[in-house]
Amino acid sequence: MIYLDHAASSHPKPDVVMDAMMGFLRNIGANPGRSGHRMSAAAARIVFEARESVARLLGVADSRRVIFTPNATVAVNLALFGLLKQGDHVVTTSVEHNAVARPLARLSAERAVTVTAVQTDGEGLVDPSSIRAGLTDRTRLVVVAHASNVLGTVQPLAEIKDVLGTVPLLVDAAQTAGATPIDVDALGADLLAFTGHKALLGPQGTGGLVLSSKIELSPLVYGGTGSRSESDLQPDFLPDRFESGTSNTPGIAGLGAACSYLLARGIEAQHREAMERFGRFLQKIRRIPDLVLYGREGTDARLALASFNLRGRSPSDVGRMLDERYGIMVRVGLHCAPWAHKRIGTFPSGTIRIAAGASTSDGDLDRAAEALAEIARS
Repeated sequence: MIYLDHAASSHPKPDVVMDAMMGFLRNIGANPGRSGHRMSAAAARIVFEARESVARLLGVADSRRVIFTPNATVAVNLALFGLLKQGDHVVTTSVEHNAVARPLARLSAERAVTVTAVQTDGEGLVDPSSIRAGLTDRTRLVVVAHASNVLGTVQPLAEIKDVLGTVPLLVDAAQTAGATPIDVDALGADLLAFTGHKALLGPQGTGGLVLSSKIELSPLVYGGTGSRSESDLQPDFLPDRFESGTSNTPGIAGLGAACSYLLARGIEAQHREAMERFGRFLQKIRRIPDLVLYGREGTDARLALASFNLRGRSPSDVGRMLDERYGIMVRVGLHCAPWAHKRIGTFPSGTIRIAAGASTSDGDLDRAAEALAEIARS
């Protein structure tokens, strides 16, 4: 089997991730922050160390500003529903994931929030000046996916932040956290949502939201935190204010181990090697007759992810052949991002998407290119 669906979820996970999760389940198992005994204290220590590892990886000086959530979608919802009020205005882009599009649609219906979706170019890149032109005196937030999960195009976040003035920036880093260097504090991002199970190499059911000290949010969920239990009111301090209920401690243990693993390997070097490998793959598939490749031409400002179609073939048929004939796992369809497909003209059938990951070899990509060439000739 050749797994090339890492943009959906990375596989396999490093052994240290599985060891950390099983170690917690076998040896600790208690709730963090809920009891005074040694097993609870050990669980709390694991959560603290995982939070520290995530903060180091993402360039966050104060780890208390890393809020754990089940995934990036919940993190985005926490940011949007916790910040936006009646009649507010949001600027976003035309290639956002449904994790952004659907909450904004709900806020439009519930709170009369208005949305301006700035058009990207054909490669999926947004011009910061277009975002600036979309700002009004009611703009409360700008939301940008750091990289499109359809095209892999990485947005110029520093340039975007520079044109916003005092308007906060929410970054959806579901695709980029772990895949490319991110320094939240240096960038000045006000909110950043991430998921654990993609390039961070952690398990499903993990993710989080990084909060700037300047941002005030209302919690999405209220309840027990193990702190200030004498009060009916939600705690007002981080991270407890946004982490009600029993946490996914086995998952957080795995996420912490994954981040430590990535820190030891070095994100920048890993990204450079991945793009060199993927660049060779792109050169090969561009030579395949009737293959239409979408997005950026080169390897600059992109991830190791490509969307394409074979003329005259449906994406689902090609994906099925790759699986059944060659044992190659890819993603086909709309990738939960219909806005992006409408922008590049592939709606409603979508595309075939190949996304490499930390475990992808040159041989895996060579075999995928050969299989696509064979299917195109058949």
